[in-house]
Amino acid sequence: MPKTLQQTIVALNAVTATTTSAAIPLKGVRKATLFLTRAAHSAGNTAFTVTVSGDDTTYVGYNKLVTNVTNTNSQTPIRVATVTLSSNTTETVSMDLALDALSSMKVVATETTDGTHTAKVVLEYL
Repeated sequence: MPKTLQQTIVALNAVTATTTSAAIPLKGVRKATLFLTRAAHSAGNTAFTVTVSGDDTTYVGYNKLVTNVTNTNSQTPIRVATVTLSSNTTETVSMDLALDALSSMKVVATETTDGTHTAKVVLEYL
């Protein structure tokens, strides 16, 4: 079995306002999983989105984040464009990269009211 390489990138680290991460390279990435966290919550929410690029210049919204929702055997994975957190919690989503050839991505945290917002991205290479 070939050896795989994993890398964890902290895209956003406890930011306290609406923030877009620096570009994260995706060339050669086989799998990408995001761990999205909201902390210091008293009101409001955090809406996390991802933008992607094929040329590292033009970024568009990514609408294929696969949620961690339980499915029955007959359902297909649930894909979303936004993950909204309204309490102190962490959720995970994966990027559906099977049909994509992407150069880079950015993570966006949009804050409503308060809180800290963290996004970690785990990338797996062949």
